[in-house]
Amino acid sequence: MTQTTTRVLEPSDLDAALEILGRDPVENAFVTSRVQIAGLDPWRLGGEMWGFYTDGELRSLCYAGANLVPVCAGPDAVRAFADRARRTGRRCSSIVGPAEATRLLWQLLEPSWGPARDVRPRQPLMVTEQRSAAVAPDPLVRRIRKDEVDLIMPACVAMFTEEVGVSPMTGDGGLLYQARVAELVATGRSFARLEDGKVVFKAEIGAVTPRACQIQGVWVDPEFRGRGHSETGMAAVVAYALRDVAPVVSLYVNDFNTAARASYRRVGFREVGAFMSVLF
Repeated sequence: MTQTTTRVLEPSDLDAALEILGRDPVENAFVTSRVQIAGLDPWRLGGEMWGFYTDGELRSLCYAGANLVPVCAGPDAVRAFADRARRTGRRCSSIVGPAEATRLLWQLLEPSWGPARDVRPRQPLMVTEQRSAAVAPDPLVRRIRKDEVDLIMPACVAMFTEEVGVSPMTGDGGLLYQARVAELVATGRSFARLEDGKVVFKAEIGAVTPRACQIQGVWVDPEFRGRGHSETGMAAVVAYALRDVAPVVSLYVNDFNTAARASYRRVGFREVGAFMSVLF
C-alpha cells in the first residue's frame, strides 16, 4: 500500500526541494527565487516549506508564508496540504499558484477559510525568450536609482491598490511594502519612464532565478494611457531582463484584462499556462 505523509522541510532537504522546483523553472520562479536566496530555514525564508512524500520520496512542495503556493502538486498532495493548512489556520494574505492545483486547494479550504475578498480563477502565464521584433523598446525607460525611491513609491502604491483592491500602506503602515520596493530598486530590478519628475510607466523584475525571471507591477499613469507606453515600456524591460537577468522572461495577467494581454502578445509574449489567485 502506498504511504504518504507531509512535513516541514529542513535545510538538509534543500537539494531535494530544488530538484522539485527545477521541474518547471517558469511556473515555479517565485518560490525558487526565495529558496535560492534564503534556503529552507523558516526565519530566512519568511515561511515554511511543506513537503509531500510518497513512499518516502519527496514529490511535491507547498510554500506557506505570506502566500500559500502549491508546487508540482497533484490532487493527493493538494489534499494533504489542505489538511495541514486547516490545522495551522490561515496566516497568508493570498493563495496563488498553478490554476488546477490552486482551484482544488481553495475548494478544500474555502469552508474553513472563506469567504475570500476576491478570486481570480484564471490568470494566463506568459513567456518570451527574445526581444520584441514588432515593438521598439522605449529608450527613456531605465533603472530607477536608489535616490529615486521616494519618486517611484507613489506609483508603486497606486499600481498595487488598483490591481489588488487594497492599499499596501495599511496594517503595518506600509513598512514591508516600502522595504520590498527599496530592495527592488537597490538590486537594479525597478524600471520606469520619468517625465518632469513624474512616473509615466513602471515595472519591476520580481522573481529571479538563473533559468527564468518574472515581471511584475506593470503600470501606466492614467493620464498617459492609450499612447502605447505599456508596449514600448515592456519591450524595454524585456530587453534588460534578457540581457542581464535570465534567458526566459515571464509574467501572469488577469484573463479579463484583454488590453494588457493583447499588449503583451504584441511585445512577443505567448501563453504557456495559467495561474489562479485567491485574495483575502
